[in-house]
Formats: sequence, structure tokens, C-alpha cells
Amino acid sequence: MKNIYPLLIITLLLTSCGGEKKNSTEKVLESNSLETIRKKRGELVNEQQAINDEIKLLDDKIKTLDTTKHVPLITTFTAKAEKFEHVLELQGNVTTKNLLTITPEYNGILTNVYVKEGQKVSKGQLLAKIDDGGLSQQVAQLKIQSDLAKTTYERQKRLWDQNIGSEIQFLQAKSTYESQQEAVNQLQQQIAKTTVKAPFSGTIDDVITEQGSVVAAGQTPLMRIVNLDDMYIETEVPERYVSDVVAGKNVTVDIPVLGKTMNTEVRQASDFINPANRTFKVEIEVPNKDKSIKPNLTARLKINDYTSENAILIPQSVISENAEGEQYVYVVNKKGDDGIGVAERVIVVTGRTQGDVIEILSGLEKDAEIIKEGARSVRDGQSVEVINYKEESNGQ
Repeated sequence: MKNIYPLLIITLLLTSCGGEKKNSTEKVLESNSLETIRKKRGELVNEQQAINDEIKLLDDKIKTLDTTKHVPLITTFTAKAEKFEHVLELQGNVTTKNLLTITPEYNGILTNVYVKEGQKVSKGQLLAKIDDGGLSQQVAQLKIQSDLAKTTYERQKRLWDQNIGSEIQFLQAKSTYESQQEAVNQLQQQIAKTTVKAPFSGTIDDVITEQGSVVAAGQTPLMRIVNLDDMYIETEVPERYVSDVVAGKNVTVDIPVLGKTMNTEVRQASDFINPANRTFKVEIEVPNKDKSIKPNLTARLKINDYTSENAILIPQSVISENAEGEQYVYVVNKKGDDGIGVAERVIVVTGRTQGDVIEILSGLEKDAEIIKEGARSVRDGQSVEVINYKEESNGQ
């Protein structure tokens, strides 16, 4: 009680002085006198210094009377064994194998375009026609000759079967017929190239060349067709993860533009390491039932490359390192009911990190009480007081 009365008196004095100073200061400011204002400021500075000196005296007295404050105040958390799924964060692009810009197989004039943009088509459906340059007429003439050669061949064959006529006549008729047939087949194959058909079922995304244009085989883009059913994300993974990132690994996919997050898995991991950048390609399947995911969208990937069922995780901020390069943390032992215990330095071996936590491979046991706040200010074997203690798995 002796110490409380002086504190109350000082508080009342400071409050009273504060009110007077406010009024006095306002009057000084209203005077608009530079000399008066400077004088008042000097007085306030002197008063502030006197107050600081009094506060220091009070702090010194508190330290003398409250002996427990000689003990560092700390907070702790309890190490828990929990499942740890480490993820590799990468970026990838959405693509599909069913995306194709169709080019013609024949030179000529694009006489007909049978589809329009946005139209759904089936595999093998006729999309466009190129002028065949008279090949149809040539086929018609060759078919007439082929029919005649066939008739001649069949007649010679009947005679030959009856041992009538010479063998050379039979062989010549057969050769002529086969030659005519081959010529017809070749022309029909050429004519088939004048028709453009859908290589797979999908949607006509863009009609690039208009009807009536001259097109060149293998060069002029006619139209683009896309199928959004079989979408996947392609990304490149550093070679050090070649044994961790394999087919079947879980992946969280985030597509920021669409605001979509989905869980999927790696469907294929390449066996080839690119010598230029020391990476290998990975394909990640993407469900796309609503057809909202489009080719070339950017996706953020979190690939699960490591899992531990009973990992001890702690914040990286509580770990320190000694001169020998060993990492250590402080734990609290022999803690009493008053919250006072002994700080002990423990050497730890760390594993992988995820965000602001790190896995402890050895050095800490489950349920160890680890110092969080105040860990940088304690020493091995020093008494400490635990305050605001909370049971947390990783001190978050």
C-alpha cells in the first residue's frame, strides 16, 4: 500500500498539470508571440524530462520489489506429431491434344466451306471442298477404260481356263486391267485430298480462310478445331524431383482467371530430361465438364512430392544456428505450477519446409514444450517464466 499512494499522487498531479498546460498552451498560441511560444516550449521540455526521471525511479523500485521479473518472460507451444504433405509449387499452361489448325492437302481454289465458327462437328464430317482441277473427269474416263480392260481380262481368263488362246494374251489382258485399276485408285486418292474432313469431334473455333480463296497444300490455314473434353496442364519440373513427382501424385490446381481450384493428379511424367534447362515435362489431368477451361490459360500448381504421416512441425522463426552450423531450439523443462521452468538448448536436424514451418527429423520428441516468443533472449540452463501458454501444434 505504501507504494500505491505515491503513484496515485503523481497521477493526480500529472493529470492536473496536463489540464493547466493545455489551457496555458492555448493562451500562448493565441498570443502569436514567437518569444512567448519558444519560452513555453522550453518549459514543457523541462517538465517532460522531470516526468521521465520520475518514471525511471518508479521502474527501478518495481524491479526491486517484484523479484520474478528478473526471469525472462516467454511463450511456448507443444510439439505435435501430425501429417505433413509437402508440395512443390509451379506454374503451367492448360492445353489439349485435340487442338488443331487444319491445312489442305491439295492446291487449288477453296470452292466450298460447309461449317461456321462455333459449330460442333463429328469426326469424319465434311468441312470444306477444294476444286479438283478436272480430276473428276479424268477419273470418269479412266473408269471407262478400266471397265473395258476388265471385260477383256475376264474373257481372256475364261478362254485360258478352257486352254484356248495363248498365255501371253491372258497375261497382257490381266496386266492392262490391273494398270487401269491402279490409275483409277491413284486419281481417286488425289480427289479425296480435295475434301477437308474433321480429324476428330469438336467445335470449329475459327474459320480462317474464306470460300473462293486459293490455298496451298500444307501451308494455308483453313480453320481451327478444338475439343475441350480432354484437357490437361503441362509444366516443367526441375530434375531433382524426378523420383518424387511421378504419375498418380496428388495435385491442387488453381486457375486465377476463372477463380477455380480443383484436386487432380499427375497422369504422365516424362522420362526425358531436357539438357538445356535440366527439367522434365509433366502432364496433369484437368476435369472440364462445364467446358469453362480453355487452352493456354495459366494455372498454379501444388504437386504433392513428399508425405510424412507423423511429422513434427515448428515455425522456422524459432530455429537458431551456432558457430558450427548446427541448428537448435530451446525447450522448457522442470516447469512448476507458477509457470517457471528451465530453458534447455536442443540440437535438431531439419527436413523440408512448407510456408513458415519446417519439419524436424530428429532432436525433438512429441509433446516437447518449445519456446516461441523470447527464444532469442534466453540462455541454456536459464530460468524462464511461461506466460500466455497455448497448446498449439506448430506455434502458429
